[in-house]
Amino acid sequence: MHIRVINPVITRRWENDTLRTYSSVAQEGTQVSVVSLDWGTASIESQRDEALVVPDILTKVVQAEQDGVDAVIVDCMADPGVPAARELVRIPVVGPAQASMHLAAMLGHRFSVITVFDSDIPAVEDQVLRYGLTRKLASVRAFNIPVLDLDQDRDATVRVLADVSERAVREDGAHVIVPGCTGLGGLAARIQAALRDRGLDVPVLDPPLVAMKLAESLVTLGYAHSKVSYPAPPDKEIRWFAPWGTITA
Repeated sequence: MHIRVINPVITRRWENDTLRTYSSVAQEGTQVSVVSLDWGTASIESQRDEALVVPDILTKVVQAEQDGVDAVIVDCMADPGVPAARELVRIPVVGPAQASMHLAAMLGHRFSVITVFDSDIPAVEDQVLRYGLTRKLASVRAFNIPVLDLDQDRDATVRVLADVSERAVREDGAHVIVPGCTGLGGLAARIQAALRDRGLDVPVLDPPLVAMKLAESLVTLGYAHSKVSYPAPPDKEIRWFAPWGTITA
């Protein structure tokens, strides 16, 4: 099978790391490819950024289906454009946040999301509400390191995430931790080990890896999103930069 990961920003320096992260848990025979946007923002750190990247995400999802890709993952914890993309294609479109939050709700009574900035907290709370998981949410806390700086000092990032996660467990009652940025991919095991050293034995999920295994499972099982939930939009003129122009149901 072929899984396409969309890096939903114009910053391309993460592509190799993204490919390694997702490929690290791919089953034998799974091809993983990564594409970045041609139009959008350098990172996604606000609802404005999310809105600006969605049009080219839709372009890349449609192109993936045309390329014969079996499933698509949008590599951002905002899950930008995922519902709209599901309207346009019949292959599975996976959002790491939705996949990870639902898994976290299965693994413990309550989970906390560790997001990027304090200003992101309301948006994450709204996202949890949309996914029907508010009763399972212990808290949303921020670690306040810009996304573009996450790859500068990974050891320091792990220490900060462990500190914030510890407070989520001890003060908020979290039983599972969900790192709130896919730029933290590959660090979950280190954060979990740091918490265990502090006497806290809780799962720390790795959203890219969760999304990858879910995408593979959906392809293997032959499942995709319901077209009753995500019907094809009506045919009409679209004036935009997207090369696919008008979508016909």
